[in-house]
Amino acid sequence: MRSSSSSQVAQWNVEEVTSWANQSDHYSKILLDCLRQEAIDGEVLLTLTESDVQDLRHRLGYNVTFGELKKFWLAVLRLQLLMKDSQTESVTRVSCLTPDEYVKTAISLMYSFLVSWITSFVMVIVHERVPDMQRYPPLPDIFLDNVPHIPWAFSMSEIIGSLLFTMWLIVLIFHKYRLVLLRRFSALAGTVFLLRCITTLITSLSVPGTHLQCNQSDFGINDPNVDLVGAMVIRLNRAYRIWRGLGLSIQGVSTCGDYMFSGHTVALTLLNFSITEYTPRSMYVLHAFTWMLNLFGIFLILAAHEHYSIDVFVAFYITSRLFCCYHSLANNGACQGSDSKRMHTWFPLFSYLESGSANGMVPHDFDTPGSLVSAFTSRFCQAKDQVVMTLSNFSLFPLSFLQCSSKSA
Repeated sequence: MRSSSSSQVAQWNVEEVTSWANQSDHYSKILLDCLRQEAIDGEVLLTLTESDVQDLRHRLGYNVTFGELKKFWLAVLRLQLLMKDSQTESVTRVSCLTPDEYVKTAISLMYSFLVSWITSFVMVIVHERVPDMQRYPPLPDIFLDNVPHIPWAFSMSEIIGSLLFTMWLIVLIFHKYRLVLLRRFSALAGTVFLLRCITTLITSLSVPGTHLQCNQSDFGINDPNVDLVGAMVIRLNRAYRIWRGLGLSIQGVSTCGDYMFSGHTVALTLLNFSITEYTPRSMYVLHAFTWMLNLFGIFLILAAHEHYSIDVFVAFYITSRLFCCYHSLANNGACQGSDSKRMHTWFPLFSYLESGSANGMVPHDFDTPGSLVSAFTSRFCQAKDQVVMTLSNFSLFPLSFLQCSSKSA
């Protein structure tokens, strides 16, 4: 029986369809004769619906039992689903390797890099605008009012985030479609943190914990002799220190005012969802572990009294919904459908990154360490040969002996 792809099944003739039906289950001679008399070939078989199969008995009058007809429809449905999955996987494998994938990944990385600088600068601004702790005490919060402050909890949440990032880095390195994963992660991270810049800037919440030492003068520029340019240089210098430390307290970064919504929760949630999305469903132990780390990290953020409960809730909701919406649109080929113009208007970055690229879910295919080393060596030799050929055009002496191809020969 031939069933390697949907294109081959569509080319089946009537006898091959009959042979497939006979091999799937030993159907009666009446049903097999029905397939021949109604000229059901491969193309017709792939487009059959349940009502079409029911018509064989009710409208066309073939004396086929209900049970046999139902079994035949289930066999047809399984074949149709199998061919649909095979076609989707084939499209994804080919389309993920387009030449402009490197350009898209570079643009996505530059976007997230720019947002990281904007975030660092906004954190400096909001610290200068943090409300006075004497005039504006912490707001009432159900969780913070009933859970005692744990001093080491915030540092532990950042260690958990580092562990999740290490796991995500391993997935990224060994995944065959690492460029797709990297650009999607960068685009999502950049978008969420850009939204966070807006929410933290437009509203300044009071400091959530009395243990925090927050003062406008910490980052404020009180020297009257400093002009506008000098003040900008000072702020950029402080923003660089925050950016260099990745905004982590374990790296010596300490800021106030950037509460709505929690950037630590965003990072934990985005890493968790990325790991579970791009690893096989059979790795349920890994998925349960990352979810446990995600939720426990959120609890530690609250236990440290570094954020209000609403900060954490909003961060988790926005990050998870944006991740699910992005992948739902990407996996269903939204950029290729009838609403492609609307997608391009309202979601230009998504439209550019996903158009002509991965149609359907990205397969869970991974490289082995040996194949990674081999691919790296091959690309290094290609780059070296290109450089040698370029230099040979401007050199008086032949440099072909330096090429990898000549050595291997």
